[in-house]
Amino acid sequence: MAKLKKIGMISLAKLQALLLAPVGLITGIVYSFGVAIYDIITTGYVNFSTALAFFALIGMPIIFAAFGFILGFSESFLYTLFAGWFGGIKLDFEQQE
Repeated sequence: MAKLKKIGMISLAKLQALLLAPVGLITGIVYSFGVAIYDIITTGYVNFSTALAFFALIGMPIIFAAFGFILGFSESFLYTLFAGWFGGIKLDFEQQE
C-alpha cells in the first residue's frame, strides 16, 4: 500500500488548464452560434453584437484555461496541506512482471 502525500502544484495546474481549455472551446462554440441563431430568428439579420459573440471562440478557452490553472494550483496546495494532517490517499499498486 502506497500513500500519495503530495501533488506537484505546477503539474496539476497545467493538467487542469489543458483539461478545461477544450471545455471553454465547446462553451464558446455553443455561445457564439446560439447568439447568431437568436439574432437571425429575432431580427432577421446578423448585427455587430453577433460578430462580437464570435470572439468567445478565442476568449472562452483562454478564460477556462486560466481558471483551470488557478483551480489546479489551489487543489494541489489544499491536498498537500490536508494530506499532512490526515495522511493522504492510500493507493494499492500491482507490480507486473
